[in-house]
Amino acid sequence: MSDPERSGEGADPTRMRSIAVHREDVANALEADLRTDRRVVLRVTPPYSGRMRARLHRVEGVPEADVDGPGGPVHVDPADLVADPPPYPEVDETAAEYPDADVETHRERHAEAVADWREAVREAVGGTVEIPVDAGTAAEEGPEGAAGAERTDGSRTHEVDVVALG
Repeated sequence: MSDPERSGEGADPTRMRSIAVHREDVANALEADLRTDRRVVLRVTPPYSGRMRARLHRVEGVPEADVDGPGGPVHVDPADLVADPPPYPEVDETAAEYPDADVETHRERHAEAVADWREAVREAVGGTVEIPVDAGTAAEEGPEGAAGAERTDGSRTHEVDVVALG
């Protein structure tokens, strides 16, 4: 029996068939991306296998491509996990819908709009997502179609199923 970590097999993200994400994690990450200057992703860490769990992760000072290089963690943009994400409700838009309401009513209405938005995001999690893979991964020489798609910038992607939890 071989050890995937030692053989390097565990570092190949094309081994993944699906990633499991908590709906609440996706909503939290997407809201943080939209409302703050923080970059929040769902992160999958090696060793990779067929089914993986993606967890909420704040990215600090890391460029789009992960600095850990080949075999490092995969960062998934939360917007990529949501089919047609709805626009985030802005305070001014909510206030405009109730021009004669007092401040407390505006706050309540906006809180309701955000709660509705979060519910819509949670319900829309699923489908498939393309994850970035390095050009030197085993999938390029693997079974038909395993290499994934090539982007216009020459980088490669690998499509995995998204399993929504919670």
